[in-house]
Amino acid sequence: MNKIYTGKTKDVFEIDDKNVLLKFKDDVTGKDGVFDPGENQVGLQIEGAGRSAVAMTKFFYEKLNAMGLNTHFVSADVDKNEAVVRKAKVFGKGVEVIVRYRAVGSFIRRYGEYIESGTVIPPYVEVTLKDDDRNDPLITKDALAILNIMTEAEYEELAKLALEIGEVVKAELAKKDLELYDIKFEFGMVDGKVALIDEISGGNMRAYKGDEYIEPLKLEKIMLG
Repeated sequence: MNKIYTGKTKDVFEIDDKNVLLKFKDDVTGKDGVFDPGENQVGLQIEGAGRSAVAMTKFFYEKLNAMGLNTHFVSADVDKNEAVVRKAKVFGKGVEVIVRYRAVGSFIRRYGEYIESGTVIPPYVEVTLKDDDRNDPLITKDALAILNIMTEAEYEELAKLALEIGEVVKAELAKKDLELYDIKFEFGMVDGKVALIDEISGGNMRAYKGDEYIEPLKLEKIMLG
């Protein structure tokens, strides 16, 4: 198969004009050897991270598809660290969508003057541009429209979908007595509609059990064990 993209945590291969194969790696984002889902660089390798990411992705995407929520997911082979997904057109050069439930991470780094770290906040959506050179800048709905990255209507659909999907993930974690602090999604256009793309894994979210942060591989074991 023809490799069409080499990413930080996965590579993408073309299957045909409709579908691509995602091959997950054991690389995770972070800095100075410490995992951080908000970082835009590979910080470390965790053995089993790729398999864990595929297993979590399969678990959540099958649930979302059954609920009729728009995604690009077709199927996954956990033993091969692979998933088959429909081709998507990204917004601009790619956007990341964070749904936050507590004031942590980059939210507290930006707004810590106004709020205590860890404070529960109303479910909140923010969009950043995938731009390593500019440290993934935060962008508003108006700026997205001005730059022709997405229309205001597409933004509204994206934000609505992100909140709905976030609630599904949050509810599943709650069944295991875990609390979701925040989660990072990616969206694109699939067959002309806004759809969730990329993975849903422990590496893309912050989850806690009480005051204890649950690392991605441990999270997968708790969720799927």
